[in-house]
Amino acid sequence: MNTNYLENNYLTLVGEVTGEKRFSHEIYGERFYIFDLVIPRLSGNADIIPVTVSERLITEEMLTPGKKLMVKGQFRSYNSYENEKNKLILTVFAKDIVEVVENKEEENEMSLKDTITNEVVLIGYICKKPIYRQTPFGREIADLLLAVNRAYNKSDYIPTIAWGRNARFCQNLEVGTQVKIVGRVQSRQYEKKFEDGTSEMRVAYEVSIGSLEIINEEEPEKEEAEEVQNQEAV
Repeated sequence: MNTNYLENNYLTLVGEVTGEKRFSHEIYGERFYIFDLVIPRLSGNADIIPVTVSERLITEEMLTPGKKLMVKGQFRSYNSYENEKNKLILTVFAKDIVEVVENKEEENEMSLKDTITNEVVLIGYICKKPIYRQTPFGREIADLLLAVNRAYNKSDYIPTIAWGRNARFCQNLEVGTQVKIVGRVQSRQYEKKFEDGTSEMRVAYEVSIGSLEIINEEEPEKEEAEEVQNQEAV
């Protein structure tokens, strides 16, 4: 089973800081904070991605709203127990952060596509049956939940979404299949409706799949991987 945690979960994001940092948690005297990074899309919209970072990697000036940063790290998940229910929380865990110093002359010569950096690579195991559907306009979509191994016998459960022919291909993948996904981290607003008739707007985070490939491995290893489906992901 793949246990190289730098190779099976890594990402690079470049975007601008928005809002104020929030305290997240403290471990052995080391404090961690969360801040939001805005990353533009070619469509003109933008993704707003939460980033968790150690106080040892940042300065107050770096997290000033409007600062452009390059973040390298991993896309992680953890369970939060709220209102007697488990909720899957997703965040980028920063391993390295540097300020991006812009050269306005060079920036003017580059297209928007050249200036956008939002890429994540995941190698993990499908731990729930993929959900395939079509929109009213005939667009094909498939939702996959990926279990990605981490140190100390932990796993990150990452929601991913495939489109078009990738979605059609994913609908037949079995639980326990090991795959490599290359895509981008995205945020998406949706309306949560409650039994009493009320509703509220929420934000979901997921990986939009650009490419997907199956990783062949020996059968005993695959059988071991299938045990992840018995772990509660949400």
